Amino acid sequence: MAEKEYSLGLYEKALPPVFSWQQKLETAKKYGFDFIEISIDESSEKLARLDIGKSERLFLIDIMNVVGIPVRSLCLSGHRKYPIGSSDPATEKRGMEIMTRAITFADDLGIRLIMLAGYDVYYEKSDDGTKRRFEKNLRECVEMAAAKGVVLAFETMETPFMNTVTKAMTYVNLIDSAYLQVYPDIGNITNAAVTEHTDVLADLRACKGKIVAMHLKETVPGKFRNMMFGEGDVDFESAIDVAWDMGVRRYTTEFWYLDNPDWEKNVRFAHDFFTAILDRRQQRTGQRIL
Repeated sequence: MAEKEYSLGLYEKALPPVFSWQQKLETAKKYGFDFIEISIDESSEKLARLDIGKSERLFLIDIMNVVGIPVRSLCLSGHRKYPIGSSDPATEKRGMEIMTRAITFADDLGIRLIMLAGYDVYYEKSDDGTKRRFEKNLRECVEMAAAKGVVLAFETMETPFMNTVTKAMTYVNLIDSAYLQVYPDIGNITNAAVTEHTDVLADLRACKGKIVAMHLKETVPGKFRNMMFGEGDVDFESAIDVAWDMGVRRYTTEFWYLDNPDWEKNVRFAHDFFTAILDRRQQRTGQRIL
């Protein structure tokens, strides 16, 4: 096999939450992953990461260098609780503060990519007002990210507001910045195809030239998480084939630890499952070139 031409990442939440960062990075390396995607979700524990001091940030950088596995992307789902389109001024303000701190956090740690949850709001009703605030604040977020050289990219979600790539591209085209792209979740797109009557691969192609990476997650209609790869409806081979043709070489496996005694088996399986698909795809590319 020729030298690997892609990167395969491990979502942090696939690992025991009690693990130190050194343990997480060492486990990712042990099972052959190329990077870890850090989570900043809506929990107080994860949001507090945005407030750690310079010494702690430097310590994490040192661990990355010692272990030899980087943290190069950030899944920012904290906006689910504090959406930037919220009708509540205090919640909206908190959402913008989270965005500001996340960009600085990413800049300090060398994280190049922040995955944005595609919600105008989540726990409240979406309306014209929430959509207007979302667009207005999104413009400001992209300007802040551009100043730091950090790319923001939409995750396609499980709610109708942005459950397809086509919907994400509406805002990407509207903002029209190199610092706002798409980081689609192929599992969510697969489920959306049922309710939105779309073609999964055609929808994925809608972000050609704007896709920076792809989240690999298993789903079935009505269920968006907590499944292992191969147990659902997602056609990963075809999705990766399309993404590869669009120049995507960065993929992240998304699954959860969930106190599963077989978590280590799942980490190994996820790596081997997608490495086989990606290696086959790389080999086909090489054959066409020859």
